[in-house]
Amino acid sequence: MAAPDYVPTTTADKPRPTLPLPPPGRWVSTRPADLPSAQPRGRRLGSPGPDQGYALLLAERFKGKLRLTPGEHEEDAAAGAVAGAMRRASIFGRAPVLSDLEFAFGLFGFIDDPLADAPPDLVQWRRSAFKGASHDYWDQREIVDHIPDATLRMAPADVRRRLHDWKELTGAQA
Repeated sequence: MAAPDYVPTTTADKPRPTLPLPPPGRWVSTRPADLPSAQPRGRRLGSPGPDQGYALLLAERFKGKLRLTPGEHEEDAAAGAVAGAMRRASIFGRAPVLSDLEFAFGLFGFIDDPLADAPPDLVQWRRSAFKGASHDYWDQREIVDHIPDATLRMAPADVRRRLHDWKELTGAQA
């Protein structure tokens, strides 16, 4: 703060001249945690993207509306679908939206749709694939890591119409 002219000052109180900082040198990634160029992608590495947790809030809108068979739990279905929705949203570089959840629930036949009934072999597969998924992150990754990028770019209605090709769409092995 500047002092008025009538306040006595000493030489030590006056501003000192400073030397300008030199420009920074070239930076090189040498630390173990530094990423070489971009976020790595692949199986079991997740799907980074902005505001991914919003998918959990959106999944609440489907509570009580899913088509489940005996032995399936809504929490497990939601955990797998949320992981799929987050992966789809990250491909587009955005936060999850409601259509991402519609896509994921529809891909696995959880949406009650008279035009696209889930095939019995899909229901049998998802019963074992989603069992306990709400308690195991690695199960969630296993469910969604096989889904081809071409499938993730499809519209939710197109996926539900093609449920008879569920093995191709999900990348699953029966």
